[in-house]
Amino acid sequence: MGFWIFMLLMNLMIPLTMIGFGRSFMKNTPKEINAVFGYRTSISMKNKDTWEFAHRYCGKLWYVCGLILLPITVIFLLLVIGKDTDYVGTVGGIICGAQLILLIGSIFSTEITLKKVFDKNGKKR
Repeated sequence: MGFWIFMLLMNLMIPLTMIGFGRSFMKNTPKEINAVFGYRTSISMKNKDTWEFAHRYCGKLWYVCGLILLPITVIFLLLVIGKDTDYVGTVGGIICGAQLILLIGSIFSTEITLKKVFDKNGKKR
């Protein structure tokens, strides 16, 4: 049971992080374009407009994905409660992999949308 609780807590970290940072980025983008914190890609750092758009867009994506992943994660882990540690670990690893695919996939979606909304110099189309 201890390992199951550990896997539950570890698998909840990605959705909770996505919800927290997603909400934060939607409401309050980092004030200054910087190389330390925030959604940092070459196009998102072109100017203030691209910086704010990228954070709002990615924040909304992360927030929604996190809200979807949270109950799915709990449901799938509830289905394996009481199983042996190998089984729980395998299911937990698959869940984590799926969560990471959505997390990393949001970068591609944000970049595609940035390129549709802004030209290569960061001016709105």
